[in-house]
Amino acid sequence: MLNNTIIAIGIFILAYFLGSFPTGYLAGKLLQGIDIREHGSGSTGATNVLRTLGKVPGSIVLLIDAIKGALAVTIVNVIFTYNLVPALPTEWQAYLVPLAATGAILGHSKSIWLNFGGGKSVATGVGVLLAMSWQVGASTILVFGISIAISRIVSMSSIAGAISVTIWMLLFARPLPSVVFAIVGGIYVIWRHSTNIQRIIAGTEPKLGQKLESTT
Repeated sequence: MLNNTIIAIGIFILAYFLGSFPTGYLAGKLLQGIDIREHGSGSTGATNVLRTLGKVPGSIVLLIDAIKGALAVTIVNVIFTYNLVPALPTEWQAYLVPLAATGAILGHSKSIWLNFGGGKSVATGVGVLLAMSWQVGASTILVFGISIAISRIVSMSSIAGAISVTIWMLLFARPLPSVVFAIVGGIYVIWRHSTNIQRIIAGTEPKLGQKLESTT
C-alpha cells in the first residue's frame, strides 16, 4: 500500500509538471520578446495570447495546453492498459485518472515556473476531459461552441462549458471520482474567471476579436 501511495504521489507530481509547462509565456518571449503577463488580462492562457500575439500563436498555445492535460491522463490510462505497474490494483484507475487531471490543471494555473501564476485552465481542462472520456470532452466543447457563437465572449463560454461538465459526467455514467473532479474542477475554473465575471456584469468584457486593455 505504501508503494502504491508513493506511485500515486509521483503521478500527481508528474501531471503537475506537465501542466506547468509555460506555453503562453514562452510564446510571448520567443515571438515578440514580451512577458505576456504584462499584457491584456495578464493570463498566460490561449485567449490572452490570441488577443496579444494573434490567431496562429493563440491556436498553437491552445493546442499545446490541451495536449498537456491529455498527456497527463493518458499516462495513467497506459499504465493500467498495459499493466506497467502490476502492484497497482485495477480499481485505483478510477481515482488516479482524476488525480492526474487535477495535477495538470493546477500545474497550468499555478505554474512553478511562473511564480505559481498561469492561465485559467480551460484548454488544459479540455485536454484532460477528452482523455478521460471523449464523449464528455466533445460535449463540453459543443457547449462552448454554441455559447461562443451566440455571445462571442470566450470567458462566458468557458464558464458555460465548466458548468456543463458535471452534467455530462453524470449522463455518460462516469465513475464517482470523475464526477467529483468535474464539480470541483468546474468551481475552480469559474473562480479563475472571477475578474471576467465582474467585467461581464459591468458590460466591459471584450468579445472575440476585441482586445482588453492591459492590466498593468
